[in-house]
Amino acid sequence: MGHKPNTETPASALHLSLLQQITGSASVSSDSLVYSYKRSFNGFAARLTDAEKDKLSGYEGIASVFPNRIRKLHTTRSWDFLGFPQNVKRATVESDIIIGMLDTGVWPESQSFDDSGYGPPPQKWEGVCQSSSNFTCNNKIVGARIYRSAGKLTSNKDVMSPRDTQGHGSHTASTAAGNFVAKASMEGLGKGTARGGVPSARIAVYKICWSEGCYDADVLAAFDDAISDGVDIISISIGGTKAYDYFTDATAIGSYHAMKHGILTSVSAGNEGPELGTVTNVAPWLLSVAAITVDRKFVTKVKLGNGRVFKGTSINTFDHGGKMYPVVYGGNAPNSTGGFNASMSKDCSSNTLSKKRVKGRIVLCDSVNSGEGPAAAGAAGSIMLAQEQQLVASNFPLPASTVSGSDEISRYVMEKRNPTATIFRTVEKKSEASRIVPWFSSRGPNAITPNILKPDIAAPGVDILAAYSRGKTVTGIEGDKRVVSYNILSGTSMACPHATGAAALVKSFHPNWSPAALRSALMTTASPVSRDQNPDAEFAYGAGLINLKKAANPGLIYDAREHDYVEFLCGQGYNATEIKLVTSKAVDCSDVGKKIHAWNLNYPSFTLSGKPEGTVKRVFRRTVTNVGKGHSKYKAKVISSKELKIKVNPKVLRFKDVGETISFRVTVKAKLKQSGIISGVLVWSDGSHKVRSPVVAHTLQ
Repeated sequence: MGHKPNTETPASALHLSLLQQITGSASVSSDSLVYSYKRSFNGFAARLTDAEKDKLSGYEGIASVFPNRIRKLHTTRSWDFLGFPQNVKRATVESDIIIGMLDTGVWPESQSFDDSGYGPPPQKWEGVCQSSSNFTCNNKIVGARIYRSAGKLTSNKDVMSPRDTQGHGSHTASTAAGNFVAKASMEGLGKGTARGGVPSARIAVYKICWSEGCYDADVLAAFDDAISDGVDIISISIGGTKAYDYFTDATAIGSYHAMKHGILTSVSAGNEGPELGTVTNVAPWLLSVAAITVDRKFVTKVKLGNGRVFKGTSINTFDHGGKMYPVVYGGNAPNSTGGFNASMSKDCSSNTLSKKRVKGRIVLCDSVNSGEGPAAAGAAGSIMLAQEQQLVASNFPLPASTVSGSDEISRYVMEKRNPTATIFRTVEKKSEASRIVPWFSSRGPNAITPNILKPDIAAPGVDILAAYSRGKTVTGIEGDKRVVSYNILSGTSMACPHATGAAALVKSFHPNWSPAALRSALMTTASPVSRDQNPDAEFAYGAGLINLKKAANPGLIYDAREHDYVEFLCGQGYNATEIKLVTSKAVDCSDVGKKIHAWNLNYPSFTLSGKPEGTVKRVFRRTVTNVGKGHSKYKAKVISSKELKIKVNPKVLRFKDVGETISFRVTVKAKLKQSGIISGVLVWSDGSHKVRSPVVAHTLQ
């Protein structure tokens, strides 16, 4: 229902009254109402029939009605890789920054959340701690709330408490703002000092995710509270399987209201890659983060009975001690009594393997799997064959290694009369395959607004060591008995809190900067990423890899305020009634002057699209604000290909004061291909700052 109503009548009473009209029964409406969103914006979640939903949609004052969709989680060395040492200069007010983590909760006893040396929470904090018999807050974890619109818990793995029993929330929270923890490791792997981007910052926990996923009604309720509680940054590493219209997307709606209150929302781009057009969080007022590799890899060797050794990839803390085990091919060990044949068991999926033929043996699988099937069948280990090089090291519930690029293992197992093998414990190595966007990270283009580039930026999201829940085993798979304080995970979920920590760091130096200014600082100072190693280019990594050494001093920023987004929504085809309901802003969308097309939103990137093999031309208008030196002169430099012509007017920007704004135009003409992307870059430089913006032209799919 949009903005917070200006009325003395409690919002919940208004919502109940409306439900009474819809259902025709006061008792039914009370049972139907799940949440009243009333602290930061107006709306409610309710249990309705399809007919009641349709009736509600027609009422005056209703901006949108959409189902309570369930979303999924987008699941040390990383900060060093970013060139961000432990002794970096920090703002004195860093401990006043509060990051709202919308996730699975936290494990409060983790050293990453110890509050030794912390003073009381900042005076601005107005949140609460929903403590329980097994959870209390402290001066590091300043608040905690839980949300459960789905009613009773359906899994014994969940607890009705802010305590994290999945590990995801502890991992993301410690990545963003965990304390310095020396000698942290996962059973010796990834050993080093674990820390967040802003180790002195506070954490506010909003538990919205459970074993089955994260419900939209809970997402909105958490945004409603977080905004009013006084958080400075919101981090949310969840999403659907596709992008939704802005007014029917809980994250887009919640983050819009956060933006209105000066709060940047950092979100994961999604784990639906590598196909194009799969980025799921695309609203222009939030920061969408892709995953990228770091310069570390985990190698797990496999030795065959003939003496040949192969280097595979996994996180294997088990140790065969060099003992050779008999090997069986999964396709030769089907669970025939369960109705499975060789074509099913060759991939070693759950329940497909014969326990009699697999128990005590290493099983060879034709593809990478969770390891649940081999473990349940009693296997001594698993060798999983991969078609391509594995950039991501996974945890398995038994000794396992994924090996790519060799048929020799298959030939040995199939031709040798009594094949044997052993799997070694994982070792950590320097990786040459850094700054590569992994297959899982969702790609652009933006399915809702093709002329706004998403994802915005990339951050480390592969093989990340961070805090974990001791209420869950390493994999959560039956038979896995390992419980750890720190775990190694991959996903855009891991990339998002890196960007969250970076944004919080910038905000600690510039507390009055808008969400758009913070995003601009991160994007325009990002380090370039190789297109040769990432053929999807900006669709994969956005503006590039976050660079914390430069982000707090960007020189120029591309700022945007709520009125800019309101006019953008006009340009997107939303009518004045819809926009006023959601934003509270009256706007005449028929007035051309009140309508901003996507390409003219003051965004730190330039994107245009057109038909296959056509020529497209666009004039972009932008305004930059000087946040560097008072007297400064910035010159434009363009880097592009012959298919992309970029002209800038004026080519020189002369500033007299800090805070001064200057506008310019960029004319882009592109000869599009049958499909894909062509790109360049515009750089404004004064000699000490380089303000980089990607220029992207792509073919509409």
